[in-house]
Amino acid sequence: MNGTGNYLMLNEMTTLPDGFLDAKPDQLKAMLGSPTLIHLQGKNPRPLFVSTLLHGNESSGLFALQAVLKSYEKKPLPRSLSLFIGNVSAAEQDQRVLEGQPDYNRVWPGTDHADCQETRLMQQVVDIMKKHKPFASIDLHNNTGRNPHYGCVNRVSAQYLQLARLFSHTVVYFTTPIGVQSQAFSAICPAVTLECGKVGELDGISHASRYLDTVLQLDNLPDHNPTDIDLLHTVARVTVNKEMDFSFDGSAEIKLEASIELYNFREVKENTEFAEVSQSESEPFEVQDEQGNNVYESYFKAEGDKIILKKTVIPAMFTRNIDVIRQDCLCYLMEHFEQ
Repeated sequence: MNGTGNYLMLNEMTTLPDGFLDAKPDQLKAMLGSPTLIHLQGKNPRPLFVSTLLHGNESSGLFALQAVLKSYEKKPLPRSLSLFIGNVSAAEQDQRVLEGQPDYNRVWPGTDHADCQETRLMQQVVDIMKKHKPFASIDLHNNTGRNPHYGCVNRVSAQYLQLARLFSHTVVYFTTPIGVQSQAFSAICPAVTLECGKVGELDGISHASRYLDTVLQLDNLPDHNPTDIDLLHTVARVTVNKEMDFSFDGSAEIKLEASIELYNFREVKENTEFAEVSQSESEPFEVQDEQGNNVYESYFKAEGDKIILKKTVIPAMFTRNIDVIRQDCLCYLMEHFEQ
């Protein structure tokens, strides 16, 4: 059943809707009506769970799923597959999230978001999938900035790391933000978030489709730690002070480096200039550690109008997209993680 009016209802199906395999993201709202969970039968009955379009403008996951499903149109899937198609309303308008909506990847069980239709819907998805006992969970995303393809885990455990390593030797372990899909599913099966590069890049789509096909054909995941991964740990999240304007051209209170995306997944040494600020008594950034503590002074200092790094870090998810920076964050700061 579809949602009506402003009421958000979960669709649940056991077959693909007509036209789904060729649908563009902006056509799914008309096709599905609301967030949709689709169960497809395969030879191995224990399903792989895959979610996509939790952010409506991140389309590579949908196209990767369509490519895989097209390859099995005339033969059975090697494993059952449960698909969750998320924010179809935002996808219709090519937006990460619509005004007035919560972020669909911050409202899963474990969130600190206030109770709302979206938190109840995600709880429903998890409750349904618990009964299906999923083999593994994969959440597909894009980055807006220049980043490598990488996998993320919320638990440093052998099968979780193996699932991520199948996608990339670069693996990020994080515990915040909370309320994300992979964290909710980590309680019931190995779970990963995949970052598939920028929207529209064909190598990201093909990489994700090959990965999905590989996982569908697995009988099990190894129960020993992979030895050939670069495991990074997210230690802080950096957001821009909501009371201050920022730009990349010097026309605002905070001037960010124009080449900031080049810092992603590289060691940025202490004393590197991070930004310039006009005269202000406020800290230009809010920096929170995994416990939610303000750790700005652990990472940054002011030298005149310059904001300088106090320690060497590895940033991720820098972007020049102003809207994404406001909706989500400026970047995450990481360190190498020793198992």
